[in-house]
Amino acid sequence: MADTAGRHDAVGGILVDADRKTFCPFFGNAAMSRVTVDPKQMNGVPCIRGLRIPVATVVGMVAEGMTQEDILRAFPDLQAEDVHAALAYAAEAVRERELPLLHAS
Repeated sequence: MADTAGRHDAVGGILVDADRKTFCPFFGNAAMSRVTVDPKQMNGVPCIRGLRIPVATVVGMVAEGMTQEDILRAFPDLQAEDVHAALAYAAEAVRERELPLLHAS
């Protein structure tokens, strides 16, 4: 196996270091270190702190109008900082990408 120490790959616009921890230069390592990408877990879907709780699930809950307290009750293993990290990750993942928009008729 090749030595990958210090190597970084792009995953959805986010940098991922060799130990599969993600970080983002815009939000800093503190928030983004809570988001992990592991190809052996959930097919590499970005999750919170290695738990099997996808970032997309947390972001979707916020989008549906759930409060942080509601989310933390639904997932007792999460912490408030995890919700913030999920939103930061999602914001960076869509930055500078074209998204299809529907035109008003």
